[in-house]
Amino acid sequence: MNRKFYVGIDVSKKTIDVAFIAQSGEQKTEPRWKVFDNTDPGLHQMKTWLNKESVTLDANTIFVIENTGLYHRRLVSFCNKHQIQLCIENGAQVKWSLGIARGKSDKVDSRRLATYALRFADRLKPAAALHEGIQAVKDLITLRNRHITQLSALRSNLKELKLTTDPAAVKELEKIHKPLITATKNTILKIEAALLKKIKSNKLTSRQYELLLSIPCIGPVTAAYLIACTNAFTLCETGKQLACYCGVVPFEYQSGISIKGKHRVHKMANKNLKALLHLCAVSSLRYVKELRAYYDRKVEEGKHKMSVINAIRNKLVLRAFAVVKNGKPFVNNCISAA
Repeated sequence: MNRKFYVGIDVSKKTIDVAFIAQSGEQKTEPRWKVFDNTDPGLHQMKTWLNKESVTLDANTIFVIENTGLYHRRLVSFCNKHQIQLCIENGAQVKWSLGIARGKSDKVDSRRLATYALRFADRLKPAAALHEGIQAVKDLITLRNRHITQLSALRSNLKELKLTTDPAAVKELEKIHKPLITATKNTILKIEAALLKKIKSNKLTSRQYELLLSIPCIGPVTAAYLIACTNAFTLCETGKQLACYCGVVPFEYQSGISIKGKHRVHKMANKNLKALLHLCAVSSLRYVKELRAYYDRKVEEGKHKMSVINAIRNKLVLRAFAVVKNGKPFVNNCISAA
């Protein structure tokens, strides 16, 4: 009987804590643990240690880690190179699935990840390799977000000063801030140009980008976000899954006869993408007659304005998914029928 191995890895900036559980039939071993440096030599030492422990790095072994952003990139590259199954799980999902837990350390977390892999092996999905250039697009998006945050902070500070400070002093501060604000704006424009260039350099992402721009009120930045966050539309199988990821799907909240809450969107979502979709939805009220008519009709029926705007966000997401999966530009059937 083949033995199966479940390896949990807690990744931090400098080290990785590795624990594994071996299972043979109904028998399973106690977790074995060791810590290594989060460097290329450290990863090779991990591989040597696993081989000594008779852990086979093949289809019978699965690695599970939590999403740590930058710190697990080296491990992902290592697993792709050696064709190791690696599952990148949401930290909240892992925490909630194991019940009440007391205490926390890197060693304990790696063992909990190994236990999680053993318990939920039937539903784990190895992480798909990123399409060419997607990681670079994600890095540019992150950089753009940081500069926009800085620009917003500078403007907000000056705005608050105008309400409480002498106008002459504020003008002096504005002169000091102006070169920094201008430089930040120019940097954002350069990042967006680099973002577009990166998307255009790949045939697949370039085609998806053009299809998304065919949808009224979906602009270049939103299109780039959708491509990057979905790994070129491979992470979501349906439009509803993408809408749920964007946080625009309302869920019911009721239990028995005492709890009857309104349908609400969940707070777990890609907040940046949701904010961009909100801007697209608001813009559509001004430039897309069909959606404006839908908005006015629902408001007259008594629907809350934000609820209707959320429905429009949902429509835009479903349109985006449809044009990419069908490989055809968006066509407004209402105009065609008219």
